[in-house]
Amino acid sequence: MTNDTAVFDAMRPDRESGEREWAGRMGTLDAIRRDGLEIDTASLAFCLHEWINSAGYVDIEVVCKFPLMLAL
Repeated sequence: MTNDTAVFDAMRPDRESGEREWAGRMGTLDAIRRDGLEIDTASLAFCLHEWINSAGYVDIEVVCKFPLMLAL
């Protein structure tokens, strides 16, 4: 198995401060854009494609089984 899928932190504007904050998930470019969120390009990481759920986001339950396999 190889870390073959690029994922990024999904960001959204904070309603009070206007600053960007983490949306609580990592996902593919397509999923993040589709959902109207912003991409934190500095957060680029690679994971197994098996870790990506049907919505295009990293499935944290699967990741917890293999925590050291996320490549930065």
